[in-house]
Amino acid sequence: MSIIEFTKGHGTGNDFVLFLDPEGEINLTQEQIAKICDRHFGVGADGLIRVVKSRSIDVGGDILAVEPSAEWFMDYYNADGSSAEMCGNGTRVFARYLTERKLVDLGDGETLSIGTRAGVKDLQHNLAGFAVDMGRWKLESDTTLVHATGLAVDRPGLGINVGNPHVVVALASDVELADLNLSDAPSLTPVAEHGANVEFVSPAEPLIKEGVGHIKMRVFERGVGETLSCGTGIVAAALATRHWAGAGAPNLWQVTVAGGTLGVRMFPTEDGEHVGLSGAAELVYDGQIDLSAL
Repeated sequence: MSIIEFTKGHGTGNDFVLFLDPEGEINLTQEQIAKICDRHFGVGADGLIRVVKSRSIDVGGDILAVEPSAEWFMDYYNADGSSAEMCGNGTRVFARYLTERKLVDLGDGETLSIGTRAGVKDLQHNLAGFAVDMGRWKLESDTTLVHATGLAVDRPGLGINVGNPHVVVALASDVELADLNLSDAPSLTPVAEHGANVEFVSPAEPLIKEGVGHIKMRVFERGVGETLSCGTGIVAAALATRHWAGAGAPNLWQVTVAGGTLGVRMFPTEDGEHVGLSGAAELVYDGQIDLSAL
C-alpha cells in the first residue's frame, strides 16, 4: 500500500499524525516516520500514532490479557521515528479519533480502555475534552543534574516515571523559565540510559489558590525537542511540585504550557495512587501520504 489516509490532531498544541491500520498491515520504518513528522518536508508533527487493533500487534496480547475490552492500541512514535511508551496528550487525541470516526461508541460516564506500551489507559469524556487515568507513578531515587542553555548553573532534577521517564527541574521565576534556550537539548548527569523528557517548572504567585496548585512549564521531549505541550510531562511536573511543596499540598493542579492549560488530579485506588490528566483534544484535517515519495 503506497497511499495512506491520515488525520492531523493535537492536544494543546502537542500535535500528531494519526492513521488507521486495524489489522497491523502497515509497518513504517523509523526513517519514514521521521520524514512524515518533519515540519519542512513532511506533514509535520511531534509524533505519529498508528491506530491498530490490540490483537494485531505483538504487545497487544498482554494488553488484552489485562483488559479484554481494550480493543484498540495506540502505537506511538516520536518525531525522530523512535517508539515511546506513552503520550498523555496522544491518548486524548487517540480517543477523539476513535469516537469521531465511530470506531467506538463512548457514552456519558462510560470508560474507554486503550492499549499502550505503558499498559492499559482508561479515558472518559469531560467538559474540557477527555480525561485519562495515567495509572500509577514512580518517584525515582537517583539525583540528576540538569544542564540547560540559559541557566547559569546546573540544577538538580527530580526523576518521575509515569509510564515514560521524566526529570523535573524547579526554577525560581517565570523570567528564568522564559530565558531558557531549549533549541539546545538539556544534558543529564548521570546520562539516562533510555533518555528522558525534561520539564522546567516555575510556580505561580501564590502557588495554591482555592485548593488548586498552579505552575507554568516548558518541556524538552526526547526524540522531538521543545514542544508546546506534553501530557506525561505535565503530570510529572505537577507530581514533582507537590512533592517539593510537602505536607498539605493539594492533589489538584493546573499546569500552563505554551499550548494552553491542562488539569492534573492525584487520587487513591486499590493498587496505589493514580494520576489523571484532562484537557482538550482536537482533530484538525485529513490528508493522504504517498509512501513511495518518502
